[in-house]
Amino acid sequence: MRISQRAERIEPFYVMEVAKAAQALAREVAHTDRPMIFLNIGEPDFTAPPLVQQAAQQCIAEGQTQYTQALGVAPLREAISTWYKQRFGVQVPASRIVVTAGASAALQLACLALIEAGDEILTPDPSYPCNRHFVSAADGTAVMVPTTAEERFQLSAAKVEAAWGSKTRGVLLASPSNPTGTSIDPTELRRIHEVVSTRGGITLIDEIYLGLSHDEAYAQTALAISDEIISINSFSKYFNMTGWRLGWLVVPEALVPAIERLAQNLFICASTVSQQAALACFEADSLALYEQRRAEFKARRDYFIPALNALGLKVPVMPDGAFYAWADCTEACKKLGLKDSWDFAFAAMKHAHVAITPGRDFGQADTARFVRFSTANSLAELRTAIERLKAWLQP
Repeated sequence: MRISQRAERIEPFYVMEVAKAAQALAREVAHTDRPMIFLNIGEPDFTAPPLVQQAAQQCIAEGQTQYTQALGVAPLREAISTWYKQRFGVQVPASRIVVTAGASAALQLACLALIEAGDEILTPDPSYPCNRHFVSAADGTAVMVPTTAEERFQLSAAKVEAAWGSKTRGVLLASPSNPTGTSIDPTELRRIHEVVSTRGGITLIDEIYLGLSHDEAYAQTALAISDEIISINSFSKYFNMTGWRLGWLVVPEALVPAIERLAQNLFICASTVSQQAALACFEADSLALYEQRRAEFKARRDYFIPALNALGLKVPVMPDGAFYAWADCTEACKKLGLKDSWDFAFAAMKHAHVAITPGRDFGQADTARFVRFSTANSLAELRTAIERLKAWLQP
């Protein structure tokens, strides 16, 4: 059977490959006194709040399971619009909000609507691998621009300007970012958008971790800068609804009809049950619970990053959002005689029973030096993980 070149261009998602190995070892050690601790997948340990679960059950009980409009149910689009106003002080009309089958569908719709074959999209290196693969799936090319710790592992306006070429269509950013948990300074983001817009390009930004910002200096949506910026968001992370597969996209008014046509044909609509349940995310009790959980994520970060640094797994930039630690394992690799972060991740899995993600997925800019830890686990599990790593690295 002939496989399309489009499919062949998509690299394996190494996070999942490592997860398979971790699961296999986990079965072997499940009944020991050191079961596997999984710090490799970016998924909150919290589930959807009670009101959200109750809303889903009520929706099913009442038979509200038919198709919705491709753009999403109007009450949910209005609720998201209100959330932007209350949380960020930004007016985002519901008419510009498209509810999607997860943030992945949102990014796919944006890429298919805006990228032609041969177009190039600038993206930071390191960055979340699936984002660049959506560009590739739309027959574009993601051009990864190396970044440094001094730049918070984010693109700058100067780098965007320097990398811009005849085929460049725009930029795809993330703030806060996976794997680094760092955000773009709002002033610099404005400069980036100015560079892009003066060239007739597009600014796409992944803001799925924006609700989990821990520093007010960065806790601002890019939508405050311009109505032309396209934002991808999700109910997975801040709203703790990973498996519900629900996200949204904010686009300029002129782009809505094209997005709607694509959504109608590719997805029909996002899950009706998930949409009805998500309305309860914006109830006062749910929002209060989300803020408590955000504080817990920050407490986990505040414990875990210094603990990693003390082990010689240096985190060069303190994450200001999300729930990740991008740690340099060079010192540990030298001590243990390991080649790079890929070997280190498998060694940590074997010797400490701690599953982490090597940097290979996230780009090529020194990523062989780094591993990504997820701090989405409980504080108790994070403490145990540090104890095990310390016993292995500093016997």
